[in-house]
Amino acid sequence: MRVIGSREFNQDVSAAKRLARLEPVFVTDRGRPTHVLMSIQAFRQLSGQRESIVDLLALPAASDAQLAPAERWDGSKG
Repeated sequence: MRVIGSREFNQDVSAAKRLARLEPVFVTDRGRPTHVLMSIQAFRQLSGQRESIVDLLALPAASDAQLAPAERWDGSKG
């Protein structure tokens, strides 16, 4: 577990995000913990949550997929 002050967090959010990939990062305000930053994988493991359809659709590979033209309800193309 890593602890950083809110000023340090505000000055370099990217560094805090990099640290959070490895372990939870506690952010303090005047020496008292106020927030915890962690990777989404760590959060899901902690909460027992799985990927949602929204997460899967947001994957970069999903946007590159070649989709067939939409079909109308009556079965015709277009």
